[in-house]
Amino acid sequence: MNRGWKLAALAAAIAVAGCAKKKPADLPPPPIGANGEGADGSDIGAGAGQNGGVGQGGIPGSREDFLRSVPADRVLFETDSFSIDAQDRGILDAQAQWLARNPAVRVTIEGHADERGTREYNLALGDRRANAAKNYLATRGVSPARMTVISWGKERPDAMGSDEGAWAQNRRSVTVLPQ
Repeated sequence: MNRGWKLAALAAAIAVAGCAKKKPADLPPPPIGANGEGADGSDIGAGAGQNGGVGQGGIPGSREDFLRSVPADRVLFETDSFSIDAQDRGILDAQAQWLARNPAVRVTIEGHADERGTREYNLALGDRRANAAKNYLATRGVSPARMTVISWGKERPDAMGSDEGAWAQNRRSVTVLPQ
């Protein structure tokens, strides 16, 4: 009788061990930096087949082509501001020209804030920054239907740190093309 209980306990333990949690197969990609780099500095665009073997600019209309054709994929903002300044206009004008040459491309414009302030405040500020960039691009002829806006607030910093240099890099909107 005692041996029967031991066998039952062993069978139950094996059954429970077979139900252990497994790691998810797919993890989300890391945030992408200004030059197509991951947050860890790795080159997201590197790898077999990423640019289709087409020259330095990648495939026309691709993310690699966009990053090589415009001065930057992002504009930076002053503290508590969502105003587009002259430097931002130059970057967004180049983005609008690239988008005009590639009318089938849709983009997402991400709004970000630095770590200071509440989560709710920073989400709202990120939304205003992303919409400021979207509205400017729309005035330059980019159809609003091709642009999606999302705010990450302070949830996806580009630069780690609690100083003015890091905060300045995190106050941004980023024009993101699908991979």
